Amino acid sequence: MTRGPRERMVYSAAQLIRTQGVSGTGMREVVEHASAPRGSLQHYFPGGKDQLVREALAWSGDFAARRVQRYAEAAPTPAGLFAGMVAQWRDQFREEGFAAGCPLVAATADVVAGNENLRQAVCAGFETWLRPVADSLREMGVPEARCRSLAMVMISALEGAIVMARAQEDVAPLDAVVAELGPMLDAARV
Repeated sequence: MTRGPRERMVYSAAQLIRTQGVSGTGMREVVEHASAPRGSLQHYFPGGKDQLVREALAWSGDFAARRVQRYAEAAPTPAGLFAGMVAQWRDQFREEGFAAGCPLVAATADVVAGNENLRQAVCAGFETWLRPVADSLREMGVPEARCRSLAMVMISALEGAIVMARAQEDVAPLDAVVAELGPMLDAARV
């Protein structure tokens, strides 16, 4: 699929936020990264940087949510789903290094305390990701009453392990959360 300039700028903003945070990501840099025409920012994002960042965060939540189905199909157990979510990051760190993390976490650490619109966008991005994880757990036999809270535990553990792995430049935190949470997640099924 060929992306137009608007889609390329949203994608580029998400990728730059992963490594530089929101504050460190400039609009000109996004245009350059996206190979988009210079005047396209004002045309596509009349709300400026906040609009572009909100859309990049929404894209990030959608991206994570789309991957959940693939992981659930590949290993249809709660532990298998979680292992798939973690494996994507382990593979990325081993192949590309530890420079890039999750755009939702980067935005949270960088700007949400001072920007209510971006806080809401981060919250919505996490919610977009949380729903298919909870739905997958339900389909795998986890009682309804536990699905959402276990999905929160999974995402929280993954994000914490990503942060620690980046800081340590080591995938050991990712391996640890899979080893420790996997049995607990599978035990949640009825």
